[in-house]
Amino acid sequence: MLAIKKARKLIEANPDDRNAKIIAGLVLALESDSTISVTQLYALDNKRFDLALEILDEWRLDRHYASKLRLLDASTVVQNLAATATNAPASQSN
Repeated sequence: MLAIKKARKLIEANPDDRNAKIIAGLVLALESDSTISVTQLYALDNKRFDLALEILDEWRLDRHYASKLRLLDASTVVQNLAATATNAPASQSN
């Protein structure tokens, strides 16, 4: 099971649990590009600390893929613009 799915289940099942609150804080910090205290993460029990590390790993990987998709989109736009520019003079001369 993906760490993000595990985290969602933990938070939904135990919203008042200290570990769930810290995991939720981690997710919100990652999403908003804000911070979370390392001390808070160290307060997690071992199982939840491992989950936090899994979340960080998956989040970083997802960010890499999101950046790759943006790069692919930008590259496609540039290629289409270049193709349009190449075809424009030919169609104007006809």
